[in-house]
Amino acid sequence: MPQFLVASDLDRTLVYSNRALALDVPDRLAPRLLSVEVHDGKALSFMTETAAELLAELAAQTPVVPITTRTRTQYERINLPGPTPGWIPPYAVCSNGGHLLVDGVPDADWQREIRARLDAASAPLPEVVEHLALTADPEWTHKRRVADDLFAYLVVERAELPAGWIDDLTAWCADRGWTVSLQGRKVYAVPAPLSKSAALAEVRRRTGAETVLAAGDSLLDAELLLTADHGWRPGHGELAETGWEADGVTALTEIGVAAGEEILRQMLARVRAGAVVPVTG
Repeated sequence: MPQFLVASDLDRTLVYSNRALALDVPDRLAPRLLSVEVHDGKALSFMTETAAELLAELAAQTPVVPITTRTRTQYERINLPGPTPGWIPPYAVCSNGGHLLVDGVPDADWQREIRARLDAASAPLPEVVEHLALTADPEWTHKRRVADDLFAYLVVERAELPAGWIDDLTAWCADRGWTVSLQGRKVYAVPAPLSKSAALAEVRRRTGAETVLAAGDSLLDAELLLTADHGWRPGHGELAETGWEADGVTALTEIGVAAGEEILRQMLARVRAGAVVPVTG
């Protein structure tokens, strides 16, 4: 069994869109970038080349588990660097915990378990979708989406959201066993039992890992970080914007793609050291 298990969110934690790179240096000093996602012939997401090297070395030493709110289809566009050509993470989590991939293949036992938890503790998805359709004004709502028949999200004009609308939606959803998260221009409505931390707990059970390291930037990652033995959050994102801190979680000052590189550097140093030691931050 591995001593360590590394679990990380993807977007704005390990991989970055053009908009999220935050390259606040002269162009000639910008780091070399590696494209890790292509869609419709266009490069969408990037890591620094140094981050790619760190990730490949980390994955050679311990299991690395991508944990994302992306659907399975969206996740499969990501081509993470690894220790061997064509490397596939041994475990990956999609749809905020709704799908557990084992060597790239969906695990049927986990899907049945998740469905049972949702049926027992959360209002049906169509009820939430209907409420969003009735309350989200088309004037500031660009898209409405359902992800893998598990949760819903909106793409909105954030500056035009009415005062109190998010709070009202959060309260309405809470009464029905759902949670709400605002990430950039996206408003997520997710069943409470559907969580990255629950999926991580399952991977930890299966692998028998002694120590879990995790990273994430959004409110949907908070429980993930608290579940781990040590976590990291970048200097950007929902957690940073709200001043979220917790024991055992390092709050980095780096933002953008530089934060992703620093997260991997510190994780690799921890794995190399072979033991978890208290870190302030």
